[in-house]
Amino acid sequence: MSEQGMFGAQGTGDTSGYGGLARTAASTGSSERPYGSYFDEVADDLERAYPMFSDAIERVVVDRGELTLHVKREKLVEVSKILRDSLKFEMCMGVSGVNYPADAGRELHAVYPLLSLTNNRRIRLEVSVPDADAHIPSVVEVWAGNNWHERETFDMFGIIFDGHPGLTRILMPDDWQGHPQRKDYALGGIPVEYKGATTPPPNERRSYK
Repeated sequence: MSEQGMFGAQGTGDTSGYGGLARTAASTGSSERPYGSYFDEVADDLERAYPMFSDAIERVVVDRGELTLHVKREKLVEVSKILRDSLKFEMCMGVSGVNYPADAGRELHAVYPLLSLTNNRRIRLEVSVPDADAHIPSVVEVWAGNNWHERETFDMFGIIFDGHPGLTRILMPDDWQGHPQRKDYALGGIPVEYKGATTPPPNERRSYK
């Protein structure tokens, strides 16, 4: 029997109520030159500043007007320092976790949006790791403002940022079991510390028809 979502959605396995949304899967291959906009210049500048470019960057993807550099995790800190010092991407706007259970060997992704105040440019870095080895080097030594963002991504997705100065939970209690934004995490029905209130499972919530 399929579960019924909180707004009456049925049959999709999505109990969030948004099962009617259809998204086209993005291509996993590299984009071809020319990338357009300032993206070619960024790629060229990075190749000149970082001779190990071809060994560190798995692929370059331009999609929906954004440039994403898919970086091998062991090269993340090196690439980050080059981007900060040579290409003037002075700010990392945080790190977001993503969980793709069907992407075997690359189930967990960390996405870093970068901003160059000097050149008014934005790009993204992305690192993919297996669920069984969810370790990524911390970039706090490069962008100190990522401290709490890495803690949140650890808390919500279970990605372990090696070298972080104090990698502890930041939203959930220290003894909380699991990581709430992973796809295999139970939806609803988990006791929370609200006085006089409970959170029912999705299929017991009100349905709006």
